[in-house]
Amino acid sequence: MKQRPRIYYSATQRTIIWDRWRQGDTIHQIAGLFDRFHSSIHGILAETGGIRPVSQRRSKSALTLAEREEISRAIVAGSSIRSIAVSLGRAPSTICRELRRNGGSGGYRASSADQAAWDRAHRPKVCKLVENRALAHLVASKLRLEWSPEQIAG
Repeated sequence: MKQRPRIYYSATQRTIIWDRWRQGDTIHQIAGLFDRFHSSIHGILAETGGIRPVSQRRSKSALTLAEREEISRAIVAGSSIRSIAVSLGRAPSTICRELRRNGGSGGYRASSADQAAWDRAHRPKVCKLVENRALAHLVASKLRLEWSPEQIAG
């Protein structure tokens, strides 16, 4: 049996898929936009139970890429952890943890540290409706009866 090549969708294509799904288009209609089979669209929607995943955002308290670059430059210049913390308006323990997590003072690189922080922050948490098919069917039946999400949750 010949295996079909794996289909990858770009971020803009995924946005279109989720927008069309929210507008009420069927999986077949959405697949027709990309000249693909409906099974390729089904996989994207089924990952999160048909609920659009939230985009990943950085916490306000997390270090930014600019701050990480400043740490990198200060380390190369020979500044102490306390002086770096004062210049950034952060606690010295924050700078110390950042350096310890990402290669120490000898191997710290701002861009790789920033990417590692994004990778650590990602939580591949499975949607409850994907995990529990009985619950998904119950919710779908209540929605067909025009129950509100608050009524279903109650």
